[in-house]
Amino acid sequence: MDEEAQPAPYGKHQAPAPYPPGDGCLTTLIRIPVRIVVLVLVLPVRMLWDLLVAGARAADRVLLRPLGRALVRLLDVLAVVPAAWLYRSVLTPLGHALLWLAAAVFVRPWVGLWRHIVVPLVHYGITVPLGWFHSAVLTPLGHGLMWLGRTLLAPAGRGIVRALGWVLTALFVWPVAGAWRYVLAPLGRAFAWTARNLVVLPLVLAYRHLLTPLGHGIAWLLAVLLVVPLVWVCRRVLAPVGREILGALAMAWRIAGFIARAVGRALVWLARHLVGAPVAWCYRTLCTPVGRVVRDRVWAPARRAAAEAGRVARGALGAARETVRQARRDAWRALVGERRVAETRELDGSPARRLGSKHHATTDPGVVPAPEISPPAAKAAGRG
Repeated sequence: MDEEAQPAPYGKHQAPAPYPPGDGCLTTLIRIPVRIVVLVLVLPVRMLWDLLVAGARAADRVLLRPLGRALVRLLDVLAVVPAAWLYRSVLTPLGHALLWLAAAVFVRPWVGLWRHIVVPLVHYGITVPLGWFHSAVLTPLGHGLMWLGRTLLAPAGRGIVRALGWVLTALFVWPVAGAWRYVLAPLGRAFAWTARNLVVLPLVLAYRHLLTPLGHGIAWLLAVLLVVPLVWVCRRVLAPVGREILGALAMAWRIAGFIARAVGRALVWLARHLVGAPVAWCYRTLCTPVGRVVRDRVWAPARRAAAEAGRVARGALGAARETVRQARRDAWRALVGERRVAETRELDGSPARRLGSKHHATTDPGVVPAPEISPPAAKAAGRG
């Protein structure tokens, strides 16, 4: 292909091409009108498409993203945080209590019944007697039956089977084999020879010398009358028209994009100078000072007041929680009494440790503290 594409060297004769290079008259006639029509039709579509894309991007940047973040924050404050607190503070303890109650009411009694009643009853009432019956009764009986069958029944069965096999062979197998060998096989071979010479061979000759040439002639006629004209129309008419329409669409789409971008830049320039500049000046001149005043004079005191109210509320809640805890301890002490703790005996020989004294003094000034390690058992017993 590369050698054919290269021009012939100087001095050598080059055969003329069968068709001159370039586009045909049909292509030249339909190219410019098709491109003009396609450009007129595609330009509004391209401008509308660019406008929709720019509007969608602006809406996503200005409206949808802040709205989505606000909705996520609102959902987190209104639903996620209360649900997490409810799950952590209410549902989890309630679930633990219900699980303990269900285990105590339903699981533990059945486990105790199974472990202490059903398993011993089945073991000593069924398994042990069945094991004894199997080892003492069924095993000797099975061994005796196996010896009887191996010694008496197996030889008698083999003799009976051989006699029955010889009788069945003499009555059924030998007559059927003789009939197949001397009657059915010769008859089948004769029938096959007749069918091959009288039916199959004429059909093969008719297909080979009559139907095959007739089919070839019909196929050639159809190719000449239908396939060749259709191929020529597709190659010479439909393919150039399709290529031109596709090229016109691509070029019109690019030109429409250039025009739409130019119009968009002009609209953006007008919007920036007619709307953006006044809005920016208003934001810098009016909104920023007002926002700072609101932040310093209104928002900061309100935030400090809210923080102080939060601290007071947390303190009140802590006091209420401590009161409830103390009331619960007092109620439990009233119900079950005070737990007695044995007094800790101190070393008599150490004047520095007085944990059990009436004055609750821990150390004496000027005295070296005694070690807190307990004495050996023998010394402690002797002192006690």
